[in-house]
Amino acid sequence: MTFAHPWLLLLLLLLPVLAWLKGRRGAPPAFVYSSVQLVRAMQNISRSRAGGFLGSLRWLALALFIVAMAQPRLAKSTTEVKASGVDIVVAVDMSGSMISEDFEVRGERVNRFNMARTVLKGFIDKRPNDRIGLVLFASQAFTATPLTLDHEYLQADLDRLEIGAIDQNATAIGDGLGTAVNRLRDLKAKSKIVILMTDGQNNSGKLDPMLAADAAAALKVKVYTVGIGMRGQAPMPTHDMFGRKVYQMVPVDVDEDTLQKIADKTGGKYYRADNAERFQQIYAEIDKLEKTEASIKKYTQFKELFPWIVAGGLALLLIELVLAQTAFRRLP
Repeated sequence: MTFAHPWLLLLLLLLPVLAWLKGRRGAPPAFVYSSVQLVRAMQNISRSRAGGFLGSLRWLALALFIVAMAQPRLAKSTTEVKASGVDIVVAVDMSGSMISEDFEVRGERVNRFNMARTVLKGFIDKRPNDRIGLVLFASQAFTATPLTLDHEYLQADLDRLEIGAIDQNATAIGDGLGTAVNRLRDLKAKSKIVILMTDGQNNSGKLDPMLAADAAAALKVKVYTVGIGMRGQAPMPTHDMFGRKVYQMVPVDVDEDTLQKIADKTGGKYYRADNAERFQQIYAEIDKLEKTEASIKKYTQFKELFPWIVAGGLALLLIELVLAQTAFRRLP
């Protein structure tokens, strides 16, 4: 529930003050006597609480009227958003080699997966009007997040991911690309894009990467491929017999030839992310290449609660009036 004029609710703070001031003045006398000796016999009669109850009804009714003035309303969740017309699926490699720490940010080593996630999160923030989905692949491929404009949900999904969440012992590039393309197959977007990030070669899965590229080209899906990792050898973290973190140098085997062919076949582009600065530049370039004019309209429907609040206040005043003239009637 929201209020159209929430500042009017500050008037509620005046009610306790007004009630206190009225209580200090006391109730008006029903009779005026020249001497209290005339009514001394009535001094032991207990005081009725009817007046206090009726007064409470009146203060509560006044409070309801103030709340009604603030215009309470319920906002329906059926907000319509016309997106930019660009649908993007990002396919991220989650094989075991993605823990190699060949990136450096502010003097600290960062592994490939965390670097890819950080850059992707920044890219998502810059594309608020695009539907973006997430596909993960290692030995198998699956959809982690369907295409959505709810980027907070997408970012939360990214934060939950860790290497080892799926079988990390192989790299199914073809299956990853095929799953991403399949998410875009029946959509009518102006531009359909896949960003494929991997640090290895296709050595698992049922679908050949080039066949997946053929399917992407047939469906007019543009594929940008990103080879992750420094050239030559990269430090792979491990632990010695005492549990201390040590590094083992392992060869980097990005299949640049296949990634280049996939990009060429689909009208995309191949990039090599061999350091943190280059990784940022790649996503900045993709962001510039894939821009469309966005016409966005948002509609929020409100259900006004004003009549119900006013009706409640009027009902309390009516109850007070009826009780004051019947069960709680006073003299005179």
